[in-house]
Amino acid sequence: MKWTISQLQKYRNKDLTFDETIQIDDLSKVDPSIRAVSPMHITGRADISSTRVTFHFSIEGHLILPCSRTLVDVNYPINVETTETFLLNASDFEEEEEIHQVKGDVIDLMPVIQELLLLEVPLQVFCEDVKTGEGAPQSGKDWEVVQEQDQNKKVDPRLAGLAKFFEQNDSSSDS
Repeated sequence: MKWTISQLQKYRNKDLTFDETIQIDDLSKVDPSIRAVSPMHITGRADISSTRVTFHFSIEGHLILPCSRTLVDVNYPINVETTETFLLNASDFEEEEEIHQVKGDVIDLMPVIQELLLLEVPLQVFCEDVKTGEGAPQSGKDWEVVQEQDQNKKVDPRLAGLAKFFEQNDSSSDS
């Protein structure tokens, strides 16, 4: 997803379209919560003028993220549509607009695509397919999962002495 400025200028009065599937493996190094990245399908077009190049494109694919509840893999779909503008002359830079400056003679969309994908990662993701208890740890240091029916049968250890007190009172009142 790289073009030199001279390559792009050849398409100034023509339509430049692209439809590619790319593999992005570097995201898991930047964000360790991303376990895997599917090949991303990128389609779009470019509007080219003498001072700027504007890309209109969409990114489709999915990320594999850990479930916030059970830590099992969750297939999180990605579908992003964006417009990115690159200025060919640094002197035309306008502070208000979201514009990228071209460094050297090459426009590379990969850093922009990576940034867009990182922005799509949610703070929490939950897997709805997993039944309660499957894949989730059932106990840890000073904690365990307690089912409701088990909770009703168990006597709180702090109140065990009180239960014995009532048993003693019942047996003494029968006499």
